[in-house]
Amino acid sequence: MIREGGCLCGAVRFKAEGEPLNVRICHCRMCQKAMGSPYFARAQFDQKMLTVEGDPGRYQSSEAIDRVFCKTCGTRLGSWRRNGTLAGVALTTFDDRNAFAPTEHIWVSEKLAWLKLDDGLTQYQGTIPA
Repeated sequence: MIREGGCLCGAVRFKAEGEPLNVRICHCRMCQKAMGSPYFARAQFDQKMLTVEGDPGRYQSSEAIDRVFCKTCGTRLGSWRRNGTLAGVALTTFDDRNAFAPTEHIWVSEKLAWLKLDDGLTQYQGTIPA
């Protein structure tokens, strides 16, 4: 299956082939800042399964992660591992914004105090245990 999506203005479009490796909501402070939101809801794919059209911007937010966004409209598309392995694609940038539903919350130790998590999903204080 191929699912498509893109930014607000249409300058950047992407195609994701197959099913995501996981679908999670990250509450870490870095994702909060990068997304300008209480959390980052994303579907993680192998980067080889993604095709991007247009010229997205990249910001190196850590040694391991680039934040990817549209240079024209500023839409935050997700986070790509710098080593070329994985990409987290923001759920609401897919044309079908309901294509994927999260199954877990990660980094809930850093979630905003006023945010109530009562959806019954598994919660991890940090990242997923190895």
